[in-house]
Amino acid sequence: MLRLFADENFNRDLIRGVLRRRSHLDLVRAQDVELSRTPDPQVLAWAAQEQRVTLSHDVTTMTRFADERIERGEPMAGLFLVHQQGMSFSTIIDDLLLLDDCSETAEWANQIVYLPLR
Repeated sequence: MLRLFADENFNRDLIRGVLRRRSHLDLVRAQDVELSRTPDPQVLAWAAQEQRVTLSHDVTTMTRFADERIERGEPMAGLFLVHQQGMSFSTIIDDLLLLDDCSETAEWANQIVYLPLR
Protein backbone atom coordinates (compact mmCIF):
# COMPACT_ATOMS: atom_id res chain seq x y z
CA MET A 1 0.00 0.00 0.00
CA LEU A 2 1.23 3.47 -0.90
CA ARG A 3 1.25 6.63 1.13
CA LEU A 4 0.54 9.43 -1.36
CA PHE A 5 0.71 13.20 -1.26
CA ALA A 6 -0.93 15.32 -3.96
CA ASP A 7 0.70 18.70 -4.51
CA GLU A 8 -1.40 21.86 -4.53
CA ASN A 9 -2.19 21.86 -8.24
CA PHE A 10 -2.88 18.16 -8.67
CA ASN A 11 -6.14 17.68 -10.54
CA ARG A 12 -9.00 17.47 -8.05
CA ASP A 13 -11.11 15.38 -10.40
CA LEU A 14 -8.37 12.75 -10.49
CA ILE A 15 -8.23 12.73 -6.70
CA ARG A 16 -12.01 12.35 -6.47
CA GLY A 17 -11.96 9.57 -9.06
CA VAL A 18 -9.24 7.63 -7.22
CA LEU A 19 -10.99 8.01 -3.89
CA ARG A 20 -14.33 6.97 -5.36
CA ARG A 21 -12.77 3.69 -6.41
CA ARG A 22 -10.70 3.25 -3.26
CA SER A 23 -11.97 5.35 -0.39
CA HIS A 24 -9.38 3.97 2.04
CA LEU A 25 -6.41 5.04 -0.13
CA ASP A 26 -3.80 6.80 2.02
CA LEU A 27 -3.75 10.09 0.12
CA VAL A 28 -3.42 13.60 1.52
CA ARG A 29 -3.51 16.85 -0.40
CA ALA A 30 -1.28 19.86 0.14
CA GLN A 31 -4.38 21.79 1.15
CA ASP A 32 -5.12 19.23 3.90
CA VAL A 33 -1.75 19.76 5.59
CA GLU A 34 -1.47 23.51 5.09
CA LEU A 35 1.14 23.34 2.33
CA SER A 36 -0.73 25.48 -0.18
CA ARG A 37 1.56 28.01 -1.86
CA THR A 38 4.61 26.24 -0.46
CA PRO A 39 7.68 26.16 -2.73
CA ASP A 40 8.37 22.82 -4.41
CA PRO A 41 11.61 22.09 -2.49
CA GLN A 42 9.74 22.39 0.80
CA VAL A 43 6.88 20.25 -0.51
CA LEU A 44 9.32 17.48 -1.42
CA ALA A 45 11.07 17.81 1.95
CA TRP A 46 7.74 17.47 3.77
CA ALA A 47 6.77 14.43 1.67
CA ALA A 48 10.15 12.81 2.41
CA GLN A 49 9.78 13.43 6.13
CA GLU A 50 6.26 11.97 6.09
CA GLN A 51 7.33 9.12 3.78
CA ARG A 52 4.77 9.94 1.09
CA VAL A 53 5.19 9.65 -2.66
CA THR A 54 4.39 13.00 -4.26
CA LEU A 55 1.82 13.25 -7.06
CA SER A 56 2.32 16.20 -9.38
CA HIS A 57 1.64 17.41 -12.90
CA ASP A 58 4.57 19.85 -12.73
CA VAL A 59 7.14 18.09 -14.89
CA THR A 60 9.44 21.10 -15.21
CA THR A 61 10.18 22.25 -11.68
CA MET A 62 9.31 19.18 -9.60
CA THR A 63 11.62 17.01 -11.69
CA ARG A 64 14.49 19.46 -11.22
CA PHE A 65 14.00 19.79 -7.47
CA ALA A 66 13.60 16.02 -7.01
CA ASP A 67 16.79 15.41 -9.00
CA GLU A 68 18.62 17.97 -6.86
CA ARG A 69 17.48 16.25 -3.63
CA ILE A 70 18.68 12.90 -4.93
CA GLU A 71 22.04 14.33 -6.06
CA ARG A 72 22.59 15.90 -2.61
CA GLY A 73 21.82 12.58 -0.94
CA GLU A 74 18.69 13.93 0.72
CA PRO A 75 15.77 11.57 1.11
CA MET A 76 13.02 11.67 -1.47
CA ALA A 77 10.04 9.38 -0.97
CA GLY A 78 9.34 9.24 -4.70
CA LEU A 79 7.68 11.39 -7.31
CA PHE A 80 4.89 10.33 -9.66
CA LEU A 81 4.58 12.85 -12.48
CA VAL A 82 1.18 12.54 -14.06
CA HIS A 83 0.65 13.61 -17.67
CA GLN A 84 -2.96 14.47 -18.39
CA GLN A 85 -2.81 15.65 -21.97
CA GLY A 86 -4.42 13.10 -24.26
CA MET A 87 -4.95 10.61 -21.44
CA SER A 88 -8.22 9.48 -19.98
CA PHE A 89 -8.69 9.90 -16.27
CA SER A 90 -9.62 6.23 -16.02
CA THR A 91 -6.18 5.21 -17.36
CA ILE A 92 -4.39 7.38 -14.80
CA ILE A 93 -6.64 6.20 -11.97
CA ASP A 94 -6.13 2.55 -12.98
CA ASP A 95 -2.35 3.05 -12.89
CA LEU A 96 -2.41 4.70 -9.47
CA LEU A 97 -4.55 1.90 -8.06
CA LEU A 98 -2.32 -0.73 -9.67
CA LEU A 99 0.75 0.85 -8.07
CA ASP A 100 -1.07 0.93 -4.73
CA ASP A 101 -1.97 -2.76 -5.09
CA CYS A 102 1.46 -3.93 -6.16
CA SER A 103 4.00 -1.83 -4.30
CA GLU A 104 5.00 -0.19 -1.06
CA THR A 105 6.04 3.42 -0.56
CA ALA A 106 9.64 2.49 0.25
CA GLU A 107 10.06 0.93 -3.20
CA TRP A 108 9.77 4.37 -4.82
CA ALA A 109 12.42 6.13 -2.72
CA ASN A 110 14.60 8.40 -4.86
CA GLN A 111 12.68 7.53 -8.02
CA ILE A 112 10.81 9.67 -10.51
CA VAL A 113 8.08 7.83 -12.39
CA TYR A 114 5.94 9.13 -15.22
CA LEU A 115 2.28 8.19 -15.41
CA PRO A 116 0.40 6.81 -17.13
CA LEU A 117 2.56 3.72 -17.30
CA ARG A 118 1.46 2.85 -20.83
